[in-house]
This record gives sequence, C-alpha cells and structure tokens, in this order.
Amino acid sequence: MTGRAAVLAIDAGNSKTDVALVSARGDLLAWVRGGGFNPHERRLPEAIAMIAALVRQAAPGGGPVAEHVAAFLAHCDLPVEQEAMRAEIAAQGWAPDITVDNDTFAILRAGSGRPYGVAVVCGGGMNCVALSPGGGSARYPALGRRSGDWGGGEFLAEEVLWWAVRDEDGRGAPTMLREAVPAHFGLPDVVSVCVAFHLHDLPEERLHELVPLLFEVAGRGDAVAGALVDRLGDETAVMATAAMDRLDWDGRTIPIVLGGGVLTAANPRLLARIEKGLRGTGADVDVRLLADPPVIGSALYGLDRLGATRPDVERRLTEAITTSVPVTHAPSKTP
Repeated sequence: MTGRAAVLAIDAGNSKTDVALVSARGDLLAWVRGGGFNPHERRLPEAIAMIAALVRQAAPGGGPVAEHVAAFLAHCDLPVEQEAMRAEIAAQGWAPDITVDNDTFAILRAGSGRPYGVAVVCGGGMNCVALSPGGGSARYPALGRRSGDWGGGEFLAEEVLWWAVRDEDGRGAPTMLREAVPAHFGLPDVVSVCVAFHLHDLPEERLHELVPLLFEVAGRGDAVAGALVDRLGDETAVMATAAMDRLDWDGRTIPIVLGGGVLTAANPRLLARIEKGLRGTGADVDVRLLADPPVIGSALYGLDRLGATRPDVERRLTEAITTSVPVTHAPSKTP
C-alpha cells in the first residue's frame, strides 16, 4: 500500500451520491454526499463530473487518490451502460484498478454481511440482483414495465393518480385516494393534481410523496390502496425468488436484503406480504431491511478486491460510517 487511501467508494443513487475514502484497516478518511446520479436526464460526462466534484472535496490534492475505485451506480443496468460508465470513471485517473456496477450490488454487500445473497431495491425504480457463494450471478435488465418490472416510487405514484382520477370521473372503483390526493397537495380535485404535474406547477420529484400517502390510505382499510401495497409485496417476493432460483446456494441460508426508500419505510403490511411470499418458496431465507448506508457495501467490495476484508476491518468500517455524518457538497453555480 502507498500513503493514499485503499478504496475510493462511490454509491450513486437516484436521490443522492456518497463518496468515501477508506483505509485498508477500515478507517473512514472522508465522506462527502451530493445529489442524485441521473445520466439519462443529462449527458453521462456531466453526471460523472458531479461525482468528480465530490471526489475533489474528499481528496483535494488531485491525482490518484486510492488503490481501487469501487463505484456502484444507478442506471448501470446493461453491459453497454456499464462499459460507458467504466470508461468515464477510468479516465478520471482516481486509481489504477476499478470496479463499476449497479448500485444494487452495494446494497447487497452492505446488508448481507457476506459476499453473497439477494438484494431487492424499491426506491425511485425497482431492481434485483443475486450472487451465489460460488460466484454465480443473476440480475434483470431493470428497464421498468417494458422489461417486466412492476413497482418503484415513481411507478406507484402514477398508479395512485390513475386509480384516484378514475374514481373521480366514474371510470373506476371507489377509493379514499380520491380525497386524499388533492388534499395532500392543497388542490380541489384529482384532475387539478394531474394538470399541475403536467404543466410542471408541481415538480416531478413531488410524485414520490404519493407513496407514503398510499401506505397511509391502505392502513385505513381502503381496498384499492391495499391491493396496490399487496401487489408490490408480491412483486418484490417473486423478483427475489426468480433470481434465487437461477443460482446454486450450496444448502446455505440465503440473506435477502430489502433496500430503497419504499421498502426501508418498513410499512408493516408490505413487509408481511414480502415475508409471506418468500417463506412460501420453502427456501431457507434470512430477510432483512437495509439499515446502513449503501456506501458501506461499495467500500467492502473494494476491500474484498484488495484482499483486505477481515471481521475487524468490516466492524471498524461499519461503525465509522454509521456513527458519522457526511459532509454535504454544495455544487458551484455557473453564471
């Protein structure tokens, strides 16, 4: 090892990006947090430039900053996307060795406590990956409904509006969402909410506020809202099960990590439905909610790569990050 950090760990999700520098002993040297990583909304070089600004804040000296970059990124779903993101990160010169993959793998490593298991993520979107003890992997294209997915915060919000407006205009079943949606936004009716989003009087990011509202209305016994929550639970379980069934687990208990804001909100009805679906498979599973920042998983993957992961190193790293607060990066404004 040289005097620089062992791992530059990057966890870039839809809503936030964490960059951490970690030593081979598991010491946290720096941790900076910025905005979401959205290469589809802006060009990939611009999205990588946002990460580069965080790296400069974590390591102001410039040049190579670590032995290994472990970058786990949202929207890194297809091989062509992975290669493009890898090339952009390699061009930064942050380390001589790099790993680039989907951010769901960081959630898996952070939550499983071992280098194998299944992770299902439901945040802005929906995704699932699985790694077997023998190194096999299973994953999905994760392109939304067109690639077979059902779920994610944005998708659920659209479903809430769909059911609410159809009750209002007489095309659908009655639901308490009809009153709850406009009341939440302070508008007279559901159509007004739809129009406000269409005209950008309500910003798109506020769509995600409809997911907690969905859970609340389901908790009041609404049949439509309850059916949506149950469907999400079933989809989460079947996504994990189908990935799990494609791999050999060598008779071991399979850790299944649930991550992303929709799942970690820990709605009791949703979690019970997921547990029921997974237990019904007959597999020996250990279902757990992700409690720690996923950047821990990025760092552990990097330490795994360097052969530096030991129980004491993993404990030190986890304790350091879970007891720290990241420095929030304020991007500079261009004139």
